[in-house]
Amino acid sequence: MAVLVTGAAGFIGFHVSAALLARGERVIGVDMLSDYYDVALKEARLANLTVDANFSFLPVDLAERHALAEACGGDGIDRVVHLAAQAGVRHSLTHPFDYQRSNLEGHLAVLEFCRGLDSCAHLVYASSSSVYGGNKKLPFSEADPVDLPISLYAATKKAGELMSHSYSHLYRLPITGLRFFTVYGPWGRPDMAAWLFVRAILAGEPIQVFNNGDMMRDFTYIDDIVAGVLAVLDRPPEENEGDAPHRLYNIGNNHPEKLMDFIALIEEALGRKAEIDFKPMQAGDVKETYANIDAIRSRFGFTPITGIREGVPKFVAWYRDYHGL
Repeated sequence: MAVLVTGAAGFIGFHVSAALLARGERVIGVDMLSDYYDVALKEARLANLTVDANFSFLPVDLAERHALAEACGGDGIDRVVHLAAQAGVRHSLTHPFDYQRSNLEGHLAVLEFCRGLDSCAHLVYASSSSVYGGNKKLPFSEADPVDLPISLYAATKKAGELMSHSYSHLYRLPITGLRFFTVYGPWGRPDMAAWLFVRAILAGEPIQVFNNGDMMRDFTYIDDIVAGVLAVLDRPPEENEGDAPHRLYNIGNNHPEKLMDFIALIEEALGRKAEIDFKPMQAGDVKETYANIDAIRSRFGFTPITGIREGVPKFVAWYRDYHGL
């Protein structure tokens, strides 16, 4: 049997695919290779995967209603890790229809694909800490209300959770959603803080720091995220007294860090000081994120082990190597 990974050329999708291959799984990766950021980076990730004979790649736009089934139907798929999405809070302010297409239509297409499989053992999909919106109670818990998103990106992720629950209820599909908290590490996205800061500092350009630096993030290293995703994939939810077999879990480091401390570690790893351009809070952004991970730790033994003091230098070293610096 095979695992389908959507967004396989993306940051998390690449790492999850590599980890599945490393344990001997057959992986079918799909991705539309959008130009939201440098396609060459996505192609470089794929080049690292395609050397494994157990990996096959198919260029698929999930929002094309029947494209996924036509591309890989009948390939013996029994599990799906759905990581493809239009990411980025700031981008959603200027390109809202990208989110409607990828995060709503694309997500629905994956649900329909899973419904059509001979046997879908488990669908694991990416949600986001952004669904917590402007919640003031910390840490964020799965039991907290998430009815007031403050960005369209967050709204589409919350919609994905609701759509997943309905399909799980109607068709008894085992489905798990993971609310990711600020993932970073080697092969990361160019639109995220670690990449933006390193690139600007090396170029001698100022870095933009919002809310005048008064921000905290539950930075989560990619290796910890991958370990959690695979642990969840291997244990699908069970029905409980007729409840839909759909579960939601936070997956984060459970240790929020000051943004300015994150920047200081980048400066230390680069051996250069940053020129900082302090800005007010960006629309759609939040001051703090902090994951309560009691639920995922209790059920799956998820225990993040890489803090920013270890993770940031690893990212900087990879960035230098990737760019030949």
